[in-house]
Amino acid sequence: MPTGTLYIVATPIGNPKDITFRAVEILKSADHILCEERRVGSTLLKQLDIPQKLLIELNEHNEDSLAQELVMILAQGENMALISDCGTPAFADPGALLIQFAMEAGIQVVPVPGTSSLMTLLSVSPLKVDEFYFVGFLPRKEEQRHRKLTELRKLRVPIVLMDTPYRLERTLQDIQKTFGKNKIITIGMNLTLPKEKILHDSVSTILAMVRGQKAEFILIIH
Repeated sequence: MPTGTLYIVATPIGNPKDITFRAVEILKSADHILCEERRVGSTLLKQLDIPQKLLIELNEHNEDSLAQELVMILAQGENMALISDCGTPAFADPGALLIQFAMEAGIQVVPVPGTSSLMTLLSVSPLKVDEFYFVGFLPRKEEQRHRKLTELRKLRVPIVLMDTPYRLERTLQDIQKTFGKNKIITIGMNLTLPKEKILHDSVSTILAMVRGQKAEFILIIH
């Protein structure tokens, strides 16, 4: 009996129209859809007019215990589509362990590319970015964040990082403290949504502009 296929499906980062025809086809045909949160996955299916099917939550809390079980289901011929809450799965999101186990078991893993907040921001950077260092999320604890940023300050390439909406102001404050108030950054807030903002200026100037705000964001420290 042939094994199933694990599809890694990129979904919109904000604007629901930013999804490929291929991604919709895969989500319609998959036997199971793996999502970070059932509520978010269900909302996406409704937006795409895809009949509700079995949604399985796969997140940072259960991936270690669930990955092997999902591989067994794949081995029995069932097809699965892995999605994250937004953007490309397994990149700063759950899924990497499942992909590892699936490949080790000889399961076909197929990427279905699409929207990425990283590439979206890089595409509008006013300063050319030929190479960069992707950090992802900074540590939550103050001492660890400071230590991490101090290490990053030694790099001589642009640095890309992101964090949760409620840590927008704190992240800018930390960058200003470590890199200096005149450090130039490019930040994308609420990308692809009606309230999208793309700002390019010194960190102190941008901090003054967004003070008190919360937003999904990703930024480049030039």
